[in-house]
This record gives sequence, C-alpha cells and structure tokens, in this order.
Amino acid sequence: MNVQESVALVTGANRGIGRAYVEALIQAEARRVYAAARQINSLKEIVAIAPDRVIPIALDVTQAEQVNAAAQAAQDVTLLINNAGVIGSGGLFTADSIETAQWEMNTNFFGTLAMVRAFAPILQQNGGGTIVNMLSVVSVANAPVFGSYSASKAALHSLTQDIRAELAPQGTHVIGVFSGPVATDMAENVPGDKAEPIEVAKTVLQAVETGLEDVYPDAVSQSVFSAIAEPLKAIEKQFATWLPQ
Repeated sequence: MNVQESVALVTGANRGIGRAYVEALIQAEARRVYAAARQINSLKEIVAIAPDRVIPIALDVTQAEQVNAAAQAAQDVTLLINNAGVIGSGGLFTADSIETAQWEMNTNFFGTLAMVRAFAPILQQNGGGTIVNMLSVVSVANAPVFGSYSASKAALHSLTQDIRAELAPQGTHVIGVFSGPVATDMAENVPGDKAEPIEVAKTVLQAVETGLEDVYPDAVSQSVFSAIAEPLKAIEKQFATWLPQ
C-alpha cells in the first residue's frame, strides 16, 4: 500500500501512539485521516494538525452502535489502525481483578474484533486495504504486573493471525505490531527505556508500504523476538490453512 494514497482510520487517536499515527499519516501525505476517540472534544488538537484532512469521529469501540456509525461515516477507508486499548494493574488476585480483566478484554479484544468485522467489507470494496493491530511484547509472554492485560493482548495476537488468514482472499493485508514500552501516559509506570510514539508510528507505516506482517518497532521488542520470530511465523503459516468452511 502507498500510504500517500490511503484513507486511514485511527482508533484511540486523541493521545499517545494514536496521536502519533495521525501526525505520521499527515506527514506521509495520506489523503484523509479519520481520528477516532471516545470523547470527540478530546480531538480538537488532533484536528488542528491538518484541519482539511483530519476528520474527528466519536467512537467507543465497545459500543456496537458507535462502531456501526463510524463504518457508515467512513466508507472510503483503506487503512484501519486499531490502536484503542486499556490497561489495568494489580495482579489477578485483587478484589476487582475480574472486572479489570473484563474491561481490558472488552476493549482490547472484542472492540478490535468489532472494528474488523465492521470495516472488512469496506476494505474489500476499496481494493483490499490494510489492517494494523497494536499488540505488545506481552502478547507472547505474560508480565504478571499486567497479568490480565497480557492475556488480552495474547488473545488479540491470536485474533490477528485469524483475520490475516480469513481476509487474505479479499486482498486485505494484516499487520501485528509487537511494541515494547512506549513513552505514553498508559506506560508511565512501566520501568525501563521507552520508545517514542512517533518513531513507532513511522516504523509501522513503513511496514504498511513494504508489506510486512509482524513489526518489532523498538529495541525491547527486537530483543524479545530475535530468536523466536521465525519459528512462530512458521507455525502460524501451518495453522493458517485450517480455515472455516
């Protein structure tokens, strides 16, 4: 895909990596960017980046009617970036750990699934397009400090592999981004060095153009996957032939 010719929709676009995606898309001269967030008022600064090309959308990915409304409003999308996500903490044995896990799964997994289901037909009618799902290094190894979040990202990793196989016949390219810690509000309590959001976004857009399936956009993710990426991909390709009838 040529990003310069794309029409993108970015969820969770009001801050952090989502905002960086909008900035990177505008810098890459994308034709149009739909910037989506739960509170449309939070997008004022984002729209100001390029008022003629950034279109704000009120979107909570856990609300089916809002997902459907976004799909109706953005029929020209060719690049869907599923960035919206939430994270809790405290381990699996706190008083509210079940509620936290449900909250994370509803947004990180079911919200992404809802977006993919709503926009897959739109991408097909626009030539196939590309889907980007924001995963994490904890998609493949659980970090107990964020135990249920890790589980939600593992589920999203599996979902990403599924839609990659199921949407291949319609020409939709699916990318999973296995980021390490990124310098955002969400990761402010995560120790260690953090990647800059804009660098992550630019690396992903390069992958969109070159056709990569898996992106390791920072030093932490590159270190984690250096020895395991190839065998994991081989297993994925083997299992991808088990398609629903």
